[in-house]
Amino acid sequence: MHTMESLMKQLEQLGIDGSGTLLIHSSMKSIGPVEGGADTVLDAFTSHMQEGLLVLPTHTWSYINEEHPKFYVDQSPVCVGILPELFRKRPGVVRSLHPTHSVAALGRDSIAFTRDDHHFDTPCARGSSWGKLLDRRATILLVGVDLKRNTFIHGIEEWVDIPGRLTDGHEKLYTVLPDGTEIPVPSRRHCGLSWSEHFWKVDEVLESQGAMHKGRFGDAVVRVCDAAAVTDLLTEMLRDNPDLFSDNQPLEGQHAEGRVRL
Repeated sequence: MHTMESLMKQLEQLGIDGSGTLLIHSSMKSIGPVEGGADTVLDAFTSHMQEGLLVLPTHTWSYINEEHPKFYVDQSPVCVGILPELFRKRPGVVRSLHPTHSVAALGRDSIAFTRDDHHFDTPCARGSSWGKLLDRRATILLVGVDLKRNTFIHGIEEWVDIPGRLTDGHEKLYTVLPDGTEIPVPSRRHCGLSWSEHFWKVDEVLESQGAMHKGRFGDAVVRVCDAAAVTDLLTEMLRDNPDLFSDNQPLEGQHAEGRVRL
């Protein structure tokens, strides 16, 4: 049985800067039995990051669309797991206003970090929270999930302007504030193939180039990603090969062998 103390120790062993910025994608089930359950896991994260900024994705893309266009900031449930769903309801947590790709943040600069997302018409705009992760040289922690769940890579594709990733047209979506105010947020969406299902291809490259390392949190295998290093590496790879994530075949040649030039 994992405890608050044992989980805190593992976070220290992973080398996560408690005064920095940490975004977490997670599978609670993968962590195994924890004394106190999911709330203890969140307590461990918030305690470790008490001098920094803790961020979890609170996405709603699976059901917010033109047929169901209203995103209620304080009510719309998360479609990416129990930990972010519980986290968004905690005292002091601030949720951003993007109708499909919101995040929730707690700690230093949380209001400034989350305030701009609804001003952009794409899921992971460079000026949104996803781009601010790069500005803040954040750590991205994947707990029991692999790179296929790393939304930040969608952001890199967007910033490099890989064709075929976003719709040309906009859906008429709305963000509804707790006081009932409705904010129109015309939004382009991810489209085409399930591109993220191909992100696993760069796992070995990221690790061999020092942009990611692996460890344990509870029973889960975790990937600790350096947002800036991941961006540098994948930007080069995508510019060299815009079709990098267009198929599900393993990498070949110099990228697969870890001889990427940085």
